[in-house]
Order: sequence, then C-alpha cells, then structure tokens
Amino acid sequence: MAINFPVGIKTMTISTGPTKVVYYPRVTRMQNKQLQHVINSAIVRENQQLINEQTGNMDTTVVDLYGYYEIKNNQRDVLSLSLSNYVYHYHAAHGMTVIKSLTFDLQKGKQVSLKDLFKPGSDYVKRLSELISIQIKQRDIPLLVDFKAIRPDQDFYIADKALIIYFQLYEITPYAYGFPMFPISIYDLQNIIEENGPLGRMAVN
Repeated sequence: MAINFPVGIKTMTISTGPTKVVYYPRVTRMQNKQLQHVINSAIVRENQQLINEQTGNMDTTVVDLYGYYEIKNNQRDVLSLSLSNYVYHYHAAHGMTVIKSLTFDLQKGKQVSLKDLFKPGSDYVKRLSELISIQIKQRDIPLLVDFKAIRPDQDFYIADKALIIYFQLYEITPYAYGFPMFPISIYDLQNIIEENGPLGRMAVN
C-alpha cells in the first residue's frame, strides 16, 4: 500500500505596508505538478477575492489588513485549509473578518464543494441542518433570526474525523459571538457520505 505523504506547505506573504500583510499557503513537493498548480491557483484566486471583497467596496481608507491561514487537514489525500482576512477601515466601529475554506480531494485531483462529500441525491442539507439545530439549542447560541437551514454551499472544512460547518459574522449570530462553528462527527453522517470521497476516506480507521 502506498504511503500518502502530506503535501508540503510553504508560507507566502503579500505586504503593502507595516499594517497591511497577508500570509497564505503555497503547496509544494507534490508529485503531480499539474494538481499542485491547480491547488495553488485556487488558493491565490480565493485569497485575492477575499482582499478585494474586504477592501474594494468602500470609499473609506483601509487602516489595517491582516490575513493568515490554517491547515485543517493534510492526511489521507485530503487537504483542507482556511484563509482568514481581517480589515479595519478608517473610523469604522470595528474591523471585519471573513473566513473562507478550500478542500481538495488529492486522489480525484479536484477541489470539492459541500455536496461532493455526500452520495448523489442524499438530503445532506436537511441532515446537517437538523444536527446544527440541536447544537444551537444545546450550546444556547444567540441568533439574529430563527435558524431554518444551511445553504447547499455553506462554508465548511474537514478536520480529522469531523466536518466543520461554519457561518460568517452576522450570518446567523450577532457580531460579538464571532464565527459560529459546528463540528459534526463523520459517524453521524455515515449513511449519506460518499464512500470514495474525502469524508469516506477519513471515516476508515
């Protein structure tokens, strides 16, 4: 059986001044150079989109811009990472952070969306929404509006044997609550996950 070494990660930097710096990952040492290029292009694109979204739409001056990343999973041919971008505009009440995640199935050589993790036709939105509703009650999470369901393309990442579904600031909770994160054990999803996909691979002991 081939050993699936984790991909190499190198930290890259974009800096336009002492208070404007973004750190992002670059994948290295992959045998499949074409896939390595696809992954790195996706990271750069998502990173640039985050910066544009955070800085481009407002007339006010950007005082602080800080971006960093976290590798959430780098095993079993599943690479999952998150990019976090904080921006503070001149005279704003507070800064704003956006977190976006990217997950890649290295066996299939592609980026995966939430629906790709589940069997075709399975009502993953309903199942995940039910499990999140239970956690909202258990954890007594303050909501801005009643929680009904996740979006089919809700933000997520994979961390070992858990699927983490999360929401942006203000999406369902007040700003002060931060980012609502909902870890869901892959064993609670066993009958609907795509066995040959990232979650199926993580579920194997």
